[in-house]
Amino acid sequence: MTELSAGGMNPTREDFAALLEESFGEGSPQEGNVVKGTIVAIENDLAVIDVGLKTEGRVPLKEFQAPGAAVTLTPGDEVEVFLDRIENALGEAVLSREKARREESWVRLEKSFDSNVRVDGIIFGRVKGGFTVDLDGAIAFLPGSQVDIRPIRDISPLMNISQPFQILKMDKRRGNIVVSRRAVLEEARAEQRHEIVANLKENQVVEGVVKNITD
Repeated sequence: MTELSAGGMNPTREDFAALLEESFGEGSPQEGNVVKGTIVAIENDLAVIDVGLKTEGRVPLKEFQAPGAAVTLTPGDEVEVFLDRIENALGEAVLSREKARREESWVRLEKSFDSNVRVDGIIFGRVKGGFTVDLDGAIAFLPGSQVDIRPIRDISPLMNISQPFQILKMDKRRGNIVVSRRAVLEEARAEQRHEIVANLKENQVVEGVVKNITD
């Protein structure tokens, strides 16, 4: 217990600061960070989560829902959430699963981008000029020209399924990520072409397709 300074019943500002720091402790959750919590109840469309504070927080179940999948949370499950505020006007902790997933995803995606490694994502929506892709919490933009090697009229079969993408650009300050599915396909096609050419031999009989006729 922190002792009050001389004066007994008249604590100074320093005393209050020390008491406040002691009440939270070094291991207490801090605002602006991803913290672990336990689901203590499911109320309608909200998950009540205990993150080790005096009061719980409530997070909409839809924030735990992956595109095309159902929510399967039960009391006792451990989850990671972003602590926006320790206490709001209603005396509750302000938590967000979407922000937690975004923070976690950005760290992984930046490593993949720096290493030029493909990432898995799900096309789940249409926007002007292209589509939106869920990269496990972080939302990326897929330009229409980067969907396939050739123009596709119906992209429906490609939506709501996990598939590889190449990150073309990242800007965390603006929250922008641009990805390409076409780059992945072009790389795969180049690898196949290299393999075919490497296996060709003189006087070998192979099947081919006429692609164009010129003078």
